[in-house]
Amino acid sequence: MSSLRFKDLSLLEGPLLVFGGPYSNLAATRAIRKVAEQRSVPAENIICTGDLVAYCAEPEETVTLIRDWDIHVVMGNCEQSLAERAVDCGCGFEQGSVCSALSVDWFRYADSRVADDTRNWMQKLPQGLTFELAGRRFAVVHGGVEKINRFLFASTPEEIKQTELKLLDTDIDGLIAGHCGIPFGQKISGQVWLNSGVIGMPANDGTADGWYLLIEPVGSELKASWHRLSYPAEDSQRSMRAAGLSAGYADTMISGLWPSEDILPDVEKKNRGKALSLAPLLF
Repeated sequence: MSSLRFKDLSLLEGPLLVFGGPYSNLAATRAIRKVAEQRSVPAENIICTGDLVAYCAEPEETVTLIRDWDIHVVMGNCEQSLAERAVDCGCGFEQGSVCSALSVDWFRYADSRVADDTRNWMQKLPQGLTFELAGRRFAVVHGGVEKINRFLFASTPEEIKQTELKLLDTDIDGLIAGHCGIPFGQKISGQVWLNSGVIGMPANDGTADGWYLLIEPVGSELKASWHRLSYPAEDSQRSMRAAGLSAGYADTMISGLWPSEDILPDVEKKNRGKALSLAPLLF
């Protein structure tokens, strides 16, 4: 099993809602909570894959909403960095890259606004989850199974994902991960790899929407389906500019295009500005 600190949620029943990357985006976080209420998904059936705090302007407010909601949260690299009072976000950006340079301002801003009590709560978050749904066993991590900030995309070679999956217990039927910011789902040698995408930032597809994932029983199978999250992105952009967070990501909130693609493989770079459409995955 991975060296990450896992928490077992035991048996879950009914639809499961998964989302990642609130990214200090209070408007998007309010919107996903409203979606959960409209779909009648209780808090115990909701998982966030981490990075509650990042690019946007309302870090403490976003975490407070998540804590009050009492959903399951996996520690992301941003939570780890803030809890440990690190000097940077620990995102895994290459030193000297545009992503790394852009992260300086937003991490400094977040670090100055996250309360000590919030850091203490972050420190206690599990680094992974396990649960059973409809007879299938799942694990949830933020990035990689061993490395919290590892970027793994749809185009990442299958053999790399197979190596990650082998780090888990042999009875795991599926892995749910986050961190990369772009949703996808794949079957890999009898297992499934699911990424919900994130709610706090567009998926570099030319739209302002975030993304979330539903997993629900359909007869003897499970169905994973990806859904757009529309919310008042103009409010998030406005609050970012008012806070002085105007270097790149504020424009992204409306344009749907990332200010840097340093982390992206070639396949994902070629999809820049192309509106995503993901078919449901049955397994």
